[in-house]
Amino acid sequence: MPSIDLNTVIPADLQQLLAKHDTLIACLCADWCDVCKVYRPKFELLAEQFPNLLFIWVDIEDQASLVDDLDIDNFPTLLIQQRETVSFYGVMRPDTMQLERLIRAQSQAPSPANDDATQRSWQTLANLRARIVAHV
Repeated sequence: MPSIDLNTVIPADLQQLLAKHDTLIACLCADWCDVCKVYRPKFELLAEQFPNLLFIWVDIEDQASLVDDLDIDNFPTLLIQQRETVSFYGVMRPDTMQLERLIRAQSQAPSPANDDATQRSWQTLANLRARIVAHV
């Protein structure tokens, strides 16, 4: 399944996709960012390799009301969330091999999300699933 672009998906379809998929992988980028433009096709290809996961492309300017208060220092910023647990949130090199390794590692042994204060803060601040549901 290709990634979902929050700018083009119908809200009812998005609700169904969120209910259907336990894990979402979100890339927070910007249309003006050259790194994001190069990264996006790679992100799309990775989405096709993992059809059981929901890959979401979020343009932080077009979706500012959804993500404006998130701390996004650089691009791409990635988020991995399994149901209500955010297991990763941060900047990653624009190389999908690193993301793929992280996805595979978490599918074998999901990492606890409360190992430190930063990870605990992700659970409320970066809970994209809850943000989307409240926003739609």
